[in-house]
Amino acid sequence: MEKSFAVFGLGRFGGTIVKELHGMEIEVIAIDKDQDTVNEYSKYATYAVCANAIDEAFLNNLGVRNVDHAFVSFGDDLQASILTALLLKEMEVPKVWAKAKNDEHAKVLEKIGVDRIIHPERDVAKKITRHIVSDKMTDFIELSDEYSMVEIVATKKIGQKTLSELSIRSNYGCTVVGMQRNHKFIISPSIDEVINTGDVLIIVGSNKDIARFEKEGV
Repeated sequence: MEKSFAVFGLGRFGGTIVKELHGMEIEVIAIDKDQDTVNEYSKYATYAVCANAIDEAFLNNLGVRNVDHAFVSFGDDLQASILTALLLKEMEVPKVWAKAKNDEHAKVLEKIGVDRIIHPERDVAKKITRHIVSDKMTDFIELSDEYSMVEIVATKKIGQKTLSELSIRSNYGCTVVGMQRNHKFIISPSIDEVINTGDVLIIVGSNKDIARFEKEGV
């Protein structure tokens, strides 16, 4: 069964989510306080509505209780962000993600029980920094404060060797969960899989272990 989504706040972050979901032909409810903004995104949303105040009756009438995933992205209006996130959690929406303006805002959202707190500017800065300092890392996803999933390009150093020969897990504590070769993607590659120079390895591990593998192993 296809999931349904609700996005509260149609700024750059929330608006992009609505457009992306629309492009994937996924149902999404879009809510914002500005009528002109709502009008702009009405062509992308299954249902778009302007609301100056968020309360439980409004959310019930909107059918938000039935969505699978809600994003809260009210920009500088921290009160609206916190109240909306709290109501969504009380209504037992399965997943509630919220954009945090700063660390204090994030702490409140964490206390409420928001499932994931997003720091767009910080997260983008981390990705850019990783790209700047590494010629091998092509992408980076932070799973927690200590663990990440990264894409690392295989160099000549490990080319033509099997995963068994490299023993990445035992030597570096990292796990290869996938591999991309040209347009082919291999999930959970066999230990007998031969790595070619230029293959992209998808690796999960602690940030410390990943950094060591990137420096010493590849």
